[in-house]
Amino acid sequence: MENLPPDWTLLRSFLAVAESGSLSAAARETGQSQPTLGRHIRILEAQVGGPLFERHAKGFDLSTLGQALRPGAEAMREGARQVALAAAGRDQREAGPVRITASVFVSTLLLPPILVMIREKHPEIEIDLVATDQSENLLFHEADIALRMYRPEQLDMITRHLGELGLGLFAAPSYLARKGTPRCFTDLPHHDVVGYDRDDRLIRGFRAAGMVVSRESFPIRTDDQVAYWELVCAGAGIGFGQRAVADRDPRVLRILPDAPVPSLPVWLTAHESLRHTPRVARVWDALAEGLSPFLS
Repeated sequence: MENLPPDWTLLRSFLAVAESGSLSAAARETGQSQPTLGRHIRILEAQVGGPLFERHAKGFDLSTLGQALRPGAEAMREGARQVALAAAGRDQREAGPVRITASVFVSTLLLPPILVMIREKHPEIEIDLVATDQSENLLFHEADIALRMYRPEQLDMITRHLGELGLGLFAAPSYLARKGTPRCFTDLPHHDVVGYDRDDRLIRGFRAAGMVVSRESFPIRTDDQVAYWELVCAGAGIGFGQRAVADRDPRVLRILPDAPVPSLPVWLTAHESLRHTPRVARVWDALAEGLSPFLS
């Protein structure tokens, strides 16, 4: 091995492949291309004098050398994280970027007018919106502010419960004309209900309400929340929707308003070192203000 430690960029790619098990998964997680990651691994292997992975049909396993290298690479990542957070926490500029992460559904159908309001109120602030259903890691400064539908449990985080986002049952008029309108919640198993594919939350919810259902009880299924909503709006079946979005969508009607549908808790989260920096604080407060009309 050379006297100088390997470049952090190479080690970051190494860790991404080690943790995900494949170049394709690491590429999705890091936003880099597979050829770039592969090149980084080859350069690092040349520097350390041996193979870091054992390649097989299903992906990559760490070699003995790779296993020996991993703890040091993780320590470097932790050091880089601490440096980045310390620097960001001392940034007192009012102008500059703020990175927000939220689910694809919320980012697509709820946040845009709120972000427009923030830009009008604070034109000196730039907004980076990370629309993902994966949990961006605030510890590694992948985002400055996270909008979650659950309370994060990571240490060193500041959280604020903004309220509850109401849910309801909705259907397109075309579906109701074709299949009729259910009279009560227990009628739903006799209707086409848009379901989830691999996600079992709907199944667990129906079973908790005393109805025995399975994946096959839902004749059309998707785990993508935006696609789910578009299916409901197109008349594919009855579906669950966030009232903040659905009540304003002319393509659907609310049904069974007294149905036992839970609400979603809405949390803002930021790392404690960033929460009170000027521009993050402004966006934090503006998000809370913009979301407040939709929350109970």
